[in-house]
Amino acid sequence: MDTTAQADFVVVSNRLPVDRSGDDDGWRRSPGGLVAALEPMIQSTGGAWVGWPGQPDIEVEPFEFDGMRLAPVALSTDDVELFYEGFSNDTIWPLYHDVISPPAYHREWWDAYVRVNERFARAAASVAAPDATVWVHDYQLQLVPRLLRELRPDVVIGYFHHIPFPAYGIYAQLPWRTQVLEGLLGADVIGFQRVADAGNFARAVRRRLGFETKAGSIRVPTADGGVRTAIAKAYPISIDAAAYDELARRPEVQARAREIRESLGDPKTVLFGVDRLDYTKGIGHRLKAYGELLREHRLDVEDVTLVQVASPSRERVAAYMQLRDEIELTVGRINGDHDTVGHTAIRYLHHAYPREEMVALYLAADVMLVTALRDGMNLVAKEYVASRVDGLGVLVLSEFTGAADELTQAVLVNPHDIDGLKDAIVTAIDMPVAEQRRRMRALRRRVRDHDVADWSRSFLHDLTAVREARDSDGTDGTEDAEGTEDTRA
Repeated sequence: MDTTAQADFVVVSNRLPVDRSGDDDGWRRSPGGLVAALEPMIQSTGGAWVGWPGQPDIEVEPFEFDGMRLAPVALSTDDVELFYEGFSNDTIWPLYHDVISPPAYHREWWDAYVRVNERFARAAASVAAPDATVWVHDYQLQLVPRLLRELRPDVVIGYFHHIPFPAYGIYAQLPWRTQVLEGLLGADVIGFQRVADAGNFARAVRRRLGFETKAGSIRVPTADGGVRTAIAKAYPISIDAAAYDELARRPEVQARAREIRESLGDPKTVLFGVDRLDYTKGIGHRLKAYGELLREHRLDVEDVTLVQVASPSRERVAAYMQLRDEIELTVGRINGDHDTVGHTAIRYLHHAYPREEMVALYLAADVMLVTALRDGMNLVAKEYVASRVDGLGVLVLSEFTGAADELTQAVLVNPHDIDGLKDAIVTAIDMPVAEQRRRMRALRRRVRDHDVADWSRSFLHDLTAVREARDSDGTDGTEDAEGTEDTRA
């Protein structure tokens, strides 16, 4: 395959869909739903994926992997520190997650963010064929749509925002709020996880830029005095539900689930939480509620065990180092107060696990605790549901996740309400089997019918409609600004 040829379909994300496989400089496919959703389309169209290969200060030539053309973008150690760890993860991430942790605003971080976004835009422009479709992903690359449009006005551009978009009162704190909005509006279709996120974005556009918005459409003035329409709406992301279902039916995975329960002392109830170690995930709130239930003797350590997987995350960022210390101190205190010789209150695991082991853990868990304080979607909740081929299990789900909009048969909670969270945990533990089956049947149907392939089809359908509209009128998608109807909302 010619890795230098131009592609009709281009994906742009912070990371390539592959990781180094070891010392032999080989590559292996990265885990994750985005790769599963987009890989078949890239393979079938001869498309390309633009992204960082995951290591600083290395230059990697374009290469082919499993039918995909990959176009690496090099980042220096300074780029990783300022653009990624700095602006992306210590400015945008906390700001967009409702300032759960205070964001930091440094001009040198912003300068690096602009510089790296320009590099990604140039890479995408160089690999895209004439009139190509380019799909840009996530908060690290919010400036790319406009930069790419300036370089390549012929291409159709989509952007998907995987994390929340905050209310205007929070968003307005960003010193570069106007530039980010203008960057996103370079896209023809701008996707969000929740209807509320799309609404927050449209309100920010109205208040900062004064553009007309109506029913998900935004009228964007162009440099030549015309107007083009950008679509901003919700496209809730999902998982490869069939893959989790298939894994959960394997005898060896089911046997591993039984081994896990036996290793825990075969308690009556296994509670399970799995999260990246991140302050948005509400791990501390979960531990506080569980510890109080034990202290109040509403739960007995002989009967109930909490398994908490906290996979390493951004370990060089100060807020994350502090969070790890707090979580491990809390776990140690609860275990010290409540462990017996034969039973432990919390089995805490600071590791990442392969998918097969995760599915075994999902099968071993009677109750799944998802207590995020703010989350764009939370795919763990959907993974648990897809894995419960036995029709049992209870999902306790924060109402501040995107998943709560869809998984309405979960036990929904406000994780800030510790008493309410405690009551929800007890309700889940005591839930009759018939009610578990009724709820889980509805949850599984939702996840099965709206999987990651359905998500990508929905988004790309709207991008294709933009392409067809542009082709049918023979223009670049703009219209004369005079005589247009005022649709300001």
